[in-house]
Amino acid sequence: MNQGMIIKSNYKNMPVVTCLVDGRLEFLSFVRKSDLGNLYLGRVDHIVKNINAAFIRLSNDNMGYLSLKNVNKCCVLNRKLGPKDALRQGDEILVQVESEAVKTKKTKLTTCISVSGKYTVITLGKNGVGCSVKLEDAVRNRLIGIVKEDISSITSEYLDRLCGDCFGTIIRTDAAELDPDDAGDILIQDIRNNLDNLLNLLAEAGTRKVYSTFSETSSDEDLLEQHIAKAENYMKLHGISDYEMKDDSGIWGISSKIDELCKNKVWLKSGAFLIIEQLESFNAIDVNTGKAINGKDDIIKKVNLEATKEIMRQIRLRNLTGMILIDFINMKSKEDNEELIEVMKDLCRRDPVHTSFIDITGLGIMELIRNKNDKSLKETLLNC
Repeated sequence: MNQGMIIKSNYKNMPVVTCLVDGRLEFLSFVRKSDLGNLYLGRVDHIVKNINAAFIRLSNDNMGYLSLKNVNKCCVLNRKLGPKDALRQGDEILVQVESEAVKTKKTKLTTCISVSGKYTVITLGKNGVGCSVKLEDAVRNRLIGIVKEDISSITSEYLDRLCGDCFGTIIRTDAAELDPDDAGDILIQDIRNNLDNLLNLLAEAGTRKVYSTFSETSSDEDLLEQHIAKAENYMKLHGISDYEMKDDSGIWGISSKIDELCKNKVWLKSGAFLIIEQLESFNAIDVNTGKAINGKDDIIKKVNLEATKEIMRQIRLRNLTGMILIDFINMKSKEDNEELIEVMKDLCRRDPVHTSFIDITGLGIMELIRNKNDKSLKETLLNC
């Protein structure tokens, strides 16, 4: 049985919640106020045609960037847009923060507003029905099939009220616990509730003054509790029920463990090591044999398999997102390569953040894509 601890600590004067499993850091969350997911009623400041983008003023001193590729018409509140109408300077628009500002990059905004319920999430401007990748394929397919049976009637019912904009649905992990006989009715009602909440949100935005924010300001205590809840959920997802809650007394070495995550070289038990480079457009990870004993049987395969687990741990703790390219040590055996891919796919499925194996390139580089959910560790520490 793995022994776990959830520890409340500080790193460079910033509150942090961590999980240790058998003394090893497995979860890291900085307690800070974030704009991610916040909703704003902004105004189009100017449009830059050569990059097909609009810059949206969110307040007198805050500007965000909105791609014009998919602008949902129902989010433009000062006028009704026809099929051929485009966004223009001065328009008032409801937007959601997709990613926070980092360095010279402005806040990235979207009109694909997401609304969550207990069992489903709907996203404006998307299509189709999906399901949490944390569930087994058989469960996912069953739940998707249940929703698809009735989703068309809901779509037609809400289409006009959403100015013709479509919506997509994701079924959440908790839906797996529903009684199969009741699941259909409960899921459809949850989707209806989400759509009604979205319509109410749009209606409320229409009565607000420009530069209004729809975010809820949480107290420091509430924020801490939210991050502790994430840590507890991590323990639950990994089957660790035996854990303690502690305040950092300095004996756990939390600061030094976080310091290690700021280095680009990571040693493995075998003597091999990883080099991790976080770049502007992608993340690169290189696996090296290092001090691993070359004379051992299947040493390359063993190092690569050892590396997969540490790579996913480092990705999770550093919160690397977007494109991740991994250069494993070359293996000649097709069977060994297939085993490596399956191990990585399994680790991706267990990541709390949606992570997908994409392919192995012709040069033998493994490609992963990980959803942007928050700032990376490197970005978070920039202002520390």
